[in-house]
Amino acid sequence: MGWTIAAAVLAVLAAAEGIALVVLRARLQASQRDAEEMRARLDTRTMLWTGGREAVKQVWQTANLVRTQGFGGAVRSSIEELADWADVERPDLARLAPGGELVVMFSDIEESTALNERIGDRAWVKLIGSHDRLVRRLVKAHDGHVVKSQGDGFMVAFAEPTAAVSCAVAMQREFKRDAKRARHNSIRVRIGIHMGKSVLRGDDVFGRNVAMAARVASQAAGGEILVSESVRTAVGDRQPFDRGRDAELKGFSGTHRLYAVA
Repeated sequence: MGWTIAAAVLAVLAAAEGIALVVLRARLQASQRDAEEMRARLDTRTMLWTGGREAVKQVWQTANLVRTQGFGGAVRSSIEELADWADVERPDLARLAPGGELVVMFSDIEESTALNERIGDRAWVKLIGSHDRLVRRLVKAHDGHVVKSQGDGFMVAFAEPTAAVSCAVAMQREFKRDAKRARHNSIRVRIGIHMGKSVLRGDDVFGRNVAMAARVASQAAGGEILVSESVRTAVGDRQPFDRGRDAELKGFSGTHRLYAVA
């Protein structure tokens, strides 16, 4: 009698498990179909301009970050992930700084995830494409080098601090002009700049300088350009700055004086 009851219970459990697997498989297939349909719509409607494919890729990466890390993780990604990438990859930037110093600039769009949610993927892809082209054009015009871009974020290297600051100012002016035209789809970009000695590959100082630039950028508000004290000193009176403010930077002891470009 006991064996009969046990066998019946096992049969019921097996049937329930089988039903659950069927339901799960159906849901996964439906989700996959929905994802492929969305990807197809994006591919056919956004590949009409240069760089569209990369922009679509970044949209999917942002969506994945939101899913896996939440909105905080997605907001973190642009600057922090670029800094993490540089620390691991250690790109050969020494050739850009024959004098032994390199200027690193980070930029990203303030609250980009919220903006993406508000305007939708189609408008977001178009916006990112325009932002990408503008940044690259101005970086090239100021003798800079795009080290890496990811989503709405850029890591850029310059040999001269004045060129970096001038590029940042030109970027903010262009973004403000675009904001007046775009209105509801306008963006606010935060920019941070730091310079340091010794950028040899494998040298820990390289990693610290990149990390410092990322921390400076993280302290900036949308529409603001922040620079470290080393940049402020090197630029001197060639560019007006505010009186500065002290900030605690993650991974660095003490407080650090940061200056906003006026």
